[in-house]
Amino acid sequence: MDAVEISHVTKTFASVTAVDDLSLTVPQGSIYGFIGPNGSGKTTTLRMIVNIFYPDRGEIRLFGDRRPETGRDFIGYLPEERGLYRKMTVQALLEFYGELRSGRGVEAEVASWLERLELAGRASDKIETLSKGMSQKVQFIAALIPEPKLLILDEPFSGLDPVSADAIRSAILDLRRRGVTVILSTHDMAVAETLCDYILMIFRGRKVLDGTLASIQDRYGEDTIRVTAPGGLSGVEHLPGVERVRDLGQVQELRLTRGADPQEVLRALVTQAPVTGFSLVRPSLHDIFLRIAGPAAEEANHASA
Repeated sequence: MDAVEISHVTKTFASVTAVDDLSLTVPQGSIYGFIGPNGSGKTTTLRMIVNIFYPDRGEIRLFGDRRPETGRDFIGYLPEERGLYRKMTVQALLEFYGELRSGRGVEAEVASWLERLELAGRASDKIETLSKGMSQKVQFIAALIPEPKLLILDEPFSGLDPVSADAIRSAILDLRRRGVTVILSTHDMAVAETLCDYILMIFRGRKVLDGTLASIQDRYGEDTIRVTAPGGLSGVEHLPGVERVRDLGQVQELRLTRGADPQEVLRALVTQAPVTGFSLVRPSLHDIFLRIAGPAAEEANHASA
């Protein structure tokens, strides 16, 4: 049984179609990543899954059940807009949320998660005294305490320092090992590439990519060369067979034109600059994202319209 089945769902707000005929399935026990530009429909889709919004058309099933009210008891939700009772202490707030959602005492679970996310020393502090990153970790714990079967995380790593982000990542992986299904949205392509079992890209309300990272990259083939050369960008410009150059600082990514021979590109390259690194790779998720939703893609769409 899939954890989530979305079938031909559409959601509009006045004249704006936020989600347009979206269908997807989220396998149970997986980490499923949503990517897409701001305003693409990611958050609207997440809010429909947790029953904050209802589709205008289509159907959403959770663990095979199409009755939306039944899902509230087993969903944990971290919204993009963080919101906590600022005058409450950390421990009191988490125990209140946990008992409200689960109907049982959660003191031991709260203490364990505070220890794990390095907040035990702030348990008696009021929320209003915490940093943004600490508040975010508290709200993450609040979503976990009821022991949900389905955890929805909207930009869980936004604003976190690397240590805190690593702690959240580790917690998410542990939850998956316990059988929890996790759906998260992110603007960090490295997070989507390394953490998620499946990736969905929404663009202008429509699904444009859906599958494993490998299956998505297979659609584009090995058409990207990564080059390290002392001259940097100036050493790789104006090469035959290269459609676009992306400067990453110490490394340059060259996207080949269709049918171009990488060896011919290398031969042309070494006549322009000394080369210390050269590899043919499949495009990164970041590059695929830019091909679909970046400025160059926008220009091409306008030119063909």
